[in-house]
Amino acid sequence: MNIKSLLLGSAAALIAVSGARAADAVTVAEPEPAEYVKICDVYGAGYFYIPGTETCLRVGGYVRYDAGVGDVGSFDGAKSVDVRDGDVQNTWFKNTRFTLKTWTGQETELGTLKTYTETRFNFGDKNLVTADGDVDSNPAANKATDLHFAWIQLGGLRVGKDETPYDQFIGYAGNVIQDTIIPYGIKDTNVVSYYFDAGSGFSGVVSLEEGSGTTGTIDSYVPHVVGGLKYKGDWGALTGVVAYDSNYEEVAGKVRLDVNVNKELSLFIMAGYGTDDNLSDDAGNAIDAHGRGFYKPWGGNWAVWGGGTYKFNEKTSFNLQASADDDKNYALAANVAYTIVPGFTITTEVDWDHFGHFDDGTPFGNWTKADKKDSVGGIVRFQRNF
Repeated sequence: MNIKSLLLGSAAALIAVSGARAADAVTVAEPEPAEYVKICDVYGAGYFYIPGTETCLRVGGYVRYDAGVGDVGSFDGAKSVDVRDGDVQNTWFKNTRFTLKTWTGQETELGTLKTYTETRFNFGDKNLVTADGDVDSNPAANKATDLHFAWIQLGGLRVGKDETPYDQFIGYAGNVIQDTIIPYGIKDTNVVSYYFDAGSGFSGVVSLEEGSGTTGTIDSYVPHVVGGLKYKGDWGALTGVVAYDSNYEEVAGKVRLDVNVNKELSLFIMAGYGTDDNLSDDAGNAIDAHGRGFYKPWGGNWAVWGGGTYKFNEKTSFNLQASADDDKNYALAANVAYTIVPGFTITTEVDWDHFGHFDDGTPFGNWTKADKKDSVGGIVRFQRNF
């Protein structure tokens, strides 16, 4: 073997050994399995499993922009002060709202465990004129953050912040924006409620409630009590609710009939009656004045609401609501709602009422029958649901 062959052989051996050592030194880690979000279709569309749990979560909400004109008494107008001469004058009513909603669901040995939250963020300009003629911009109310719902439900038992079943179990009147010109209830309260399904279309609820507001919040250990029954069929529904106001020891109730005339037309009528023997007639409070209470916010003993929805097509609907109460207050609201694309709807509404008002034009104040007047307004709502 000559020198040249020996050198070439040695070099080849060194390269092979060094290559083997280099290969042994490099370790390629196995890729970690990716944990993708799993769809949960047990509770409807939009739910997914929270990674590592058996809890299903849904996130949604809406963005809304309202622009209104007209009299303050119609709830569509606003007041302002001329920056140069100080005169009180009408202006646009504007409000933008972002609402964030969450739902959770999980199956347990005691039934379905659910939660629901809804938080509303507002930016508005609804200025009101006081009885002294001053403008109260009330920035806390116009730009408020509102925890509107925050409840836990296991099976039929629900606890937390909710809208009273006195309103939500029976229904919120018609599909108009200003459906409470003649008010039918005051919604916010802490609750301990139990919902039950009796089968064959029958359901019910019993609720112990705290109330809200200066006169509506309970003033002792005795809660307000609400009960309701419903029968629902393909033709519509018949619902009744009754409430006991523990502060004033008064009783109020509502009965509602919903009828699905056909695929295009649905109608409803709702009547309320409440006692007012212990309610003040001169409290100077928007809720309590003229015998108004937490569960009977209308004037006098009785009130009635009626209306319906007609769907011209999948995108366009017409909504109408008329209402009146025992104190001879009247209201009418009508709108057209048009869905431009799925999730984005524009609603244009006209509102009228014949009501007693404060000096600022808002309803429910210290008034006599001679103080009643007509108010007209209009509002346009842009809303994107997601």
